[in-house]
Parts: sequence; C-alpha cells; structure tokens
Amino acid sequence: MVTRLNVGGHARQALFLTKELPARGFQTRLVWGTSGRAEGELTPTSDIPATHMPWLARELSPSADLRTLQALSGVIRRWRPQVVHTHLAKAGALGRLAARRMHVPVVVHTFHGHVLQQYFSDLKNAAFAAAERALAARTDALIAVAPQVRDDLLAKGIGREDQWHVVPVGVDLATLLRTRSSPEEARARLGLPTGGSVIGVVGRLAPVKDHRTFFEAAARLLSDRPDTTVVVAGDGQLRESLEAEARLMLGDRVRFLGWVEDLPSLYGALDVVVLTSRSEGTPVALIEAAASGTPVVATGVGGVPEVVRDRETGLLVPPRDPVAVAAQILTLLQDPQGARKMGEEGADWVRDRFSQDRLADDLTGLYMELLARSRGANASRPVLRTHVATG
Repeated sequence: MVTRLNVGGHARQALFLTKELPARGFQTRLVWGTSGRAEGELTPTSDIPATHMPWLARELSPSADLRTLQALSGVIRRWRPQVVHTHLAKAGALGRLAARRMHVPVVVHTFHGHVLQQYFSDLKNAAFAAAERALAARTDALIAVAPQVRDDLLAKGIGREDQWHVVPVGVDLATLLRTRSSPEEARARLGLPTGGSVIGVVGRLAPVKDHRTFFEAAARLLSDRPDTTVVVAGDGQLRESLEAEARLMLGDRVRFLGWVEDLPSLYGALDVVVLTSRSEGTPVALIEAAASGTPVVATGVGGVPEVVRDRETGLLVPPRDPVAVAAQILTLLQDPQGARKMGEEGADWVRDRFSQDRLADDLTGLYMELLARSRGANASRPVLRTHVATG
C-alpha cells in the first residue's frame, strides 16, 4: 500500500516488487492513491494487479481518511493477505490501522526518509512523531532505506531496535551501467549546448530539495565559468516559482527540462550531478548518476553517504552552503580525469548494492522470516494462503 506513485524511488520499488514477487512464490496486489499536481506519476501497467484508491492522498482530510480506512479494510477482507507492507506516511497510518483491524498476520512499514524534520513546525513534528510511535507498536517490522534514517527515527522513540531492518533501495540500473553516450551526443538529444560545462540537479521540485542553494552555487560558478549550462530535470509544485527565481539569478544559462525519460542521455549530458537537499532517504538520482559514471556533489544528509563515498565516488558538502557547493563543483570541472575516476568508482559501488534483485531477495527473506515467526506464535490459528499486499 502506497500513498502515491509520484516519480521517485518508492514508486519504482512498489511497481517492481508487485511484478517481481510472484516469481518468488508470492501473490501480490498494489494499492495506490493520488499524486499531487505536477508531481509526475508512474501509473501501473495492465500486467500489474492493482487497486486505485483515489481518496488516499497526502493531504489531511478526516472524511476522506475515514472513507479510505473503510476501503482499505474492504480490500484486505477480499484478498486476505498474509503480509501488508505500507509505504509513505498516509498509507502507512491508514494501511497499518486497517491491517490490524482485519487481523493480518504480518504488517511491515518502510520509511523512505521521514517527515519529522524540515517539513513542518515543531508542534506538528511532535504530533507526527507521537503518531508514528503509536503505529510502530502495531507493526511487526520497520524498514529504513539507510542506517541514518533508522537512527534518526529510533532517537525519536519510534519503534524498538529489534523491530528495525535496513533494506537499501533497489533500482533498475542495467541500461545506465551498459550505455555510455558522448556528452556531445547526449546534449544534442536534449537540446542543450554541446560546448562548455553542464551541471544539473535531478528530482522533484519540492521545498526539501533546496533548489535555492543550488541556484546560488551555480551563480557563483558562472562568475568563474560563464559558459556553464545549468540544468534542472524534474517537476513539482514549485516549478513556476523556481523558474522565475532561476531566471533572475542565472539568466539564459538555466534550462528546465521537466521529467526526462531518456536517463542515459540525461546523465550523459551532465559533467556533474548536484544534490542540495536538506533531508533525504536514499536519493535515486544519485544512484542513477553513479551507474552512469557521472560524479556528484551532494549534501551529506540522511542516506546520501551510503551512496556517495566522499572523495572516492563524489564530494559531500554541508546543507545550505552554496559556497561549498560551488567550490566542489569547480573542483570536479577543473579535474576531468579525477572526476571521471570518481564516476567509474561510483558505478562499481552501486552496481550490486542497489540492484533490484538484491532488494527482492532482502524483502522476500524478511517476509518469510516474519511469517514463520507469526505461525510459531499463533500455532493454533489456521494459515491463510500466501498473498502479499505490497507497495
């Protein structure tokens, strides 16, 4: 069960697992809700068993949430899953409540990051943390995509240490690992200037990504390298305001591409991929950049250091520090050979650690362990057919 399938690691994981797990002995069904305006959405294809629940949305709405809770209970009553696996905050709350209400044997929740900092006021953060602590008591296993995410949440009293499992994200990297275009060819395909340097940020246009720091860093860089093109790939709620801000700071040197499906060309066109987020789980864009052999400059927040080994596969900087971001981008641009070496080291680092096969192996192993534990604790209860409601 997933709140929304907006473009990102959680959506790709949900779709992949729903399609892959039947080959590993599980029946699956994906339950998904509604994405926000301009977020971009990965809609399930016809070969993926899925139930769309339009009232399941990120925004708080007592009437819609109550309706969703009843509908989720109905899905569980019909499909009788042995495992319910929830993703993102709203599906995590309503899905876990419905699963416990319907006596599902195993309930799992994944934190792909967390919203308990950066997003809301201190009062709201405290309320959400209290809700997550209560939900954790009704969950058999809590999954974090990186050790830092687990440690942050444990420090807030969410779950017990023995409930937590670190399961890194899994990404389809095959095409990126084997496809290499020349920068000139890749830039021509995207309509970018073929000369000069090209730097870019890839992902949702959302407040937590802190694009302003990226723009400030790019403006500093342009004073040293005026032939640099600045690329923003992605879309989201802030696009209009960010475009206006970027034009004021960067003039005609900035290009907004929206969502780009041709990932080999996107990463092949960039000399450096930049991430200036204030908070992260495990950013898929950095994994994709590494698989493409493109070096990165990124803020060392959340699970980023699990992807980027500082000074080996990329360069880490503090959040909200455009001076440091600009300096590290310039370091890579001035040393093409060193940057190329970092990129190739990055490809070797992510090849197996963030593969989809490894993700499926990790989760099927965890499901089987939890099911065995559930059967052992409830030996007198009839065993249901194997069916995983996942996402």
